[in-house]
Amino acid sequence: MKKPCIEADLVPTLIPLLESTDQEMLLHAGRAIGRICYDNRRLQEELVKVGVITPLVRVLTDYAESDPLVHVDLLALCNLADLDTAKEALSKTKVAEQLVKQLRRAENHEKLEIIFEVLQALAENDALKVQLVEAGVQEVLSEILMRLQGSSQAENTCIVKAASDLIVSLLLGDGNCERMVQLGVIHQLLDLLEKHVESEDISVQHAALSALRNLAIPVVSKVQILEEGVAERIQTLLRSEMPPVQFKLLETLRMLADGQADAAEILGQDPMLLNRLVQWCSANDHTGVHGEANRLLASILHHNRSQEVVKAIQEAQGVKHLISMTTSEHAAMQNEALNALAIASAINLETLEESFKESQLVQSLHKLLQDDNTSPEVKYNSMRLLCSLLNSGDLRQEIEEDKIKETLEQLCSHSNANVVKEAVTTLQVLRGETPH
Repeated sequence: MKKPCIEADLVPTLIPLLESTDQEMLLHAGRAIGRICYDNRRLQEELVKVGVITPLVRVLTDYAESDPLVHVDLLALCNLADLDTAKEALSKTKVAEQLVKQLRRAENHEKLEIIFEVLQALAENDALKVQLVEAGVQEVLSEILMRLQGSSQAENTCIVKAASDLIVSLLLGDGNCERMVQLGVIHQLLDLLEKHVESEDISVQHAALSALRNLAIPVVSKVQILEEGVAERIQTLLRSEMPPVQFKLLETLRMLADGQADAAEILGQDPMLLNRLVQWCSANDHTGVHGEANRLLASILHHNRSQEVVKAIQEAQGVKHLISMTTSEHAAMQNEALNALAIASAINLETLEESFKESQLVQSLHKLLQDDNTSPEVKYNSMRLLCSLLNSGDLRQEIEEDKIKETLEQLCSHSNANVVKEAVTTLQVLRGETPH
């Protein structure tokens, strides 16, 4: 029957029926539109074009307490919500407000799933994201996570995952992240993770961890997250033996440490965390975890300003891994390691001196400077680190014996202006002159 309805051009004639005040009429018109247009993009586009969105939102608003009408209306919106034209039209209505209202009063799983499907589609549109947050969707998501956390029922786990996924989608800017943190969403996500950390199904964990990572990016969120002891709670989750979970946790901790000396100090003086990081730096069975562990160590040293943290990382035998990281195949990781070691050397060179000698850091830096394939930024950062090392008598001697001076002189005619400038400065320090 579907094809003859389409060929008879029936759909546009059904739209005026959505203006009716007769609920029975609305119900049948809504069902007919939904069924005829299901999985037919051309017809869906046509519906939006002739103005179906406004009456659908009106039905949702005027008959919010009528479960049959709301169900039919939500199914129709679900069919249309993926279209950019539909999102554009919906952004000019009060649909966000009405969907949040329905999410709050939804009790059965089927209704929740339909609403989440619509919300997830709408959250791809920036204007609708803002409207959803303004309508308080995050408060309702927070309530749902609180209500369902700890449940082992499969349908509840699906809803929890959908709520976590939606939180990830909603984190479009610092303002939204800050609001989510203020609402305590981050602690609910952590409660969720703690209950699922040993579970074999990592889908909920992955969604919650992605949300956590996004929440940890804005500076305003970092401060509050640290004050609430979230970093310590994340660390307790590192007992997980699942590489995807380990990777996301490490990434979140790195986001927290980024630009935050307080966070770097907290993380850098936790023996359990440092020992675990060093283990992961040594293991090559999961490249992502191995790389992220190295990056977190580098980030802690880079953003830290405490001698105690430098000593703690040295005692945990983490410094040798950062020296290995300077020869990584990824220039970004090389630079992170070089910058971290330069800052650590400026803070407490005496503690690191022996490790630098054992790991042949001077010789590694020389190779980087000699290699034509080394990027200009890596050469520049290698020379900055060399300048710090020249403050040690023993390391200065190694630099002189390795004839790095000749390489530096050659770099004075390098094509990159920053490399030339740093080569001149490093030569002046090496000669005992005051850099200009």
